[in-house]
Amino acid sequence: MKLLVTGAAGFIGSHLVDRLLAEGNKIVGIDNFSLGTRQHISHVLGNPDYYFIEADLNRPEAYREAVLAEAKAEPFDTIWHLAANSDISAGVANPDIDLRDTFMTTFNVVKLARELNVTKLAFASTSAVYGDRNTLLTEDSGPMLPISNYGAMKLASEAIIRAAVESGLPRAWVFRFPNVIGSRATHGALYDFIKKLRKDPTQLPVLGDGTQQKPYLHVSELVDAMLFIWKTATERFNYFNIGPIGEGTRVKFIAETAVRLNAPAAKIKYGVGNRGWVGDVPRFDYSVEKLRNQGWSPKLNSDQAVVRTLEELTAEIKS
Repeated sequence: MKLLVTGAAGFIGSHLVDRLLAEGNKIVGIDNFSLGTRQHISHVLGNPDYYFIEADLNRPEAYREAVLAEAKAEPFDTIWHLAANSDISAGVANPDIDLRDTFMTTFNVVKLARELNVTKLAFASTSAVYGDRNTLLTEDSGPMLPISNYGAMKLASEAIIRAAVESGLPRAWVFRFPNVIGSRATHGALYDFIKKLRKDPTQLPVLGDGTQQKPYLHVSELVDAMLFIWKTATERFNYFNIGPIGEGTRVKFIAETAVRLNAPAAKIKYGVGNRGWVGDVPRFDYSVEKLRNQGWSPKLNSDQAVVRTLEELTAEIKS
């Protein structure tokens, strides 16, 4: 089938494109390279089933004609909307980033789906929509009280998609991600630790006291889960937590593993308190029971995903 993927050159988007192409689909990808890179998609640019458009979703005049022409040649089955700001701290420093790159891109994609008569929309959301809670986070937990601009704009995006379903969009899927890690990462704690150790192999400064504990899922398994949900969940509005099974991984474990793999003599210097930055949720209990009941579970636990990713990024990051 023919699919439109936004954020196609990003960390997760590029892995999704690889899988969709491997399954025999035709893909039109859009990205403005704000966080994604051409390197992430260089291996598929010559694929006759892949057409890439470099454009900002907030400037429809830059991509509208090309997308309409592609839809006329063969209608799109689904829009996969992954374009967003994924750097929480950047959104804290400048709240315009999340408004522009997360909510407004979603708003424009919903409008585009209506114009193209696309009947299905899949959206990359986040566990940050729940906020800082001490209770088990199930899909129907509430009230949702996000503490970051990132989480707030993802929640607003979920809402505009839900409204679109009510007003005529036949089907939508919302995927609430945990901390997603793996090769091609462009930021995040694991990436940052390696970069810091490459710059100064004698020490590793860590934000917070290292007790922060969160679930980490390898990007390959995230893509597995998204595709499984897309193929099996048939409600008009489908929403799922995606994550590993278990309590998650402490920042202390991540720091120690990064040091072991990159600079064994480095001293780890922890900060004070259990928050790494403004908007950081230091710990949450994230239920994936709904997805397990649907029939999918990951093969890696959180610690295993962290070790695999640190090995991948250690080989991948040059300096």
